[in-house]
Amino acid sequence: MGEREELAPLREEDVCGLKYFCKLWPLLDRLHEVGCQRDKAGNRRLHMDQYCSLVLLFMFNPCVRSLRALQQASELANVQRKLRCGRASLGSLSEATDVFDPERLGAIIGELAAQVKPMRLVGGPHLDHVLVAVDGSVVKTLSTIAEAAYLKNVHGASKSGWRLHTHFDVDRSVPVRIDVTGGKNSGKTDEKNVLRKNLQSDHCYVMDRWYAQFTLFSDIHAAGSSYVCRIRDNSVYDVLEARPLSAEAMAAGVLSDEIVELGAGSSRSKRPNHPVRLVQVRTTPSRPRGKRPGGKTGPPSDGVIRIATNLLDVPAQIVAEIYRQRWTIELFFRFFKHVLGCRHLLSTSRAGVEIQVYCAIIACLLLALWTGGKPTLRTFEMVCLYWQGWADDAELLAHLNKLKPQVA
Repeated sequence: MGEREELAPLREEDVCGLKYFCKLWPLLDRLHEVGCQRDKAGNRRLHMDQYCSLVLLFMFNPCVRSLRALQQASELANVQRKLRCGRASLGSLSEATDVFDPERLGAIIGELAAQVKPMRLVGGPHLDHVLVAVDGSVVKTLSTIAEAAYLKNVHGASKSGWRLHTHFDVDRSVPVRIDVTGGKNSGKTDEKNVLRKNLQSDHCYVMDRWYAQFTLFSDIHAAGSSYVCRIRDNSVYDVLEARPLSAEAMAAGVLSDEIVELGAGSSRSKRPNHPVRLVQVRTTPSRPRGKRPGGKTGPPSDGVIRIATNLLDVPAQIVAEIYRQRWTIELFFRFFKHVLGCRHLLSTSRAGVEIQVYCAIIACLLLALWTGGKPTLRTFEMVCLYWQGWADDAELLAHLNKLKPQVA
């Protein structure tokens, strides 16, 4: 990574909470021989299970914030004993991402996710599908010399980065899938096309305006799933049926509930091939504010959120509430970057980014299992304080007992 900062030497007491990693060994042991096929001499010293443990240490310990700090931590006797690894050089840590297969972490994620009990936040008896918020976020990487010279946007910022196409299980409050592609959001790596390749049945996909593509709606419907997606304010449609609003819907700010034909004026092949419902909800009008160099702002809002869905029998106010749950994935991105430290990439290779991303999913799942609730910032801070010895068992339990149970 070319890190040049001077680091204060890490002490044994700086790296705490290692005893909890013993719970991971039954899951990580299977990774030990991954990438050893090329090691004909049998002299590999850093194995995939050890590398993943070090990445998780990076996420859970605020004293370890860079690849160089991670290398320094690997020299500590307590780290070596608890993580069952030896001293790792910067060269071996960098080379690891060219050897290890990140996809092998998928089975571990699946096993941990199956242990997190879902708690239906919205929908109740009206929705049988798994509620999944879908969105993408970009993590910036360091530019190469060529990129610094040629790949600049109009504000002079580098375009280099990785896009994380994320599926967030709303009822479990954890990410269940992240696909890593180049930062460019077009063609095969367009968020809509990445989602299209990974559709599952019996899911309700909650999406924002970028995903408002009528052929994608048809693909989701054909997969045996549902969608709740905001469409653009200037969308063209014909009203086929106006539905009466209940008192509950009007109290929730619902302005109208209609069966519509989207894409009026477009060719039949580009329109949804199933009945579409349009629920309009009152919100606060907004206009884009000034943006920072290289940043973007969304389009203005006229004070009405237009939500398209193929859920024809769910009450309108529930449809509005399902869409509101899309915000949980934005909170996850903030947690992922600012709390788990993933604004800083330990590697800029695709495999390295995937390993770090998958380890972040494992970290979120472990937090959910250890605490019995969603991984909030306050809970993460309390766990870190506990691991560092600043909070005792009683104080951690008192914090967990204060967490409000999530009920439907």
